[in-house]
Amino acid sequence: MNELAKNYQHLISTAYSAFNARNIDTVLQTLHPKVKWARAWEGDYAHGHNEVRAYWERQWKEVDPQVTPVNMIALEGGKIKVEVDQLVKDLQGTILFEGRVFHVYTIQDDLLYVMDIMK
Repeated sequence: MNELAKNYQHLISTAYSAFNARNIDTVLQTLHPKVKWARAWEGDYAHGHNEVRAYWERQWKEVDPQVTPVNMIALEGGKIKVEVDQLVKDLQGTILFEGRVFHVYTIQDDLLYVMDIMK
């Protein structure tokens, strides 16, 4: 992990931990008010806290995702690439996806501003 990633390790870890606990309010505290969040489950982006909240609430009525960061590195342009173990189950416990993906964050005002997904 390089220096930029170390600087934001706590912020990113807090966001993932709160997401996995379904604590939306805590996650939103890590997000910029004008956040642009990739909606992997629906496509396109959610913009702002209200859209992100609504997206996750819809998602959690259909699937049970758990996302665990395993590595973080800084990219050019001040972005941080987070490698995550992702486990997505349906509400009956059937595994729909299990594997590693990459989340790429743009930081603004010391908050997560843009989240993109790379496979």
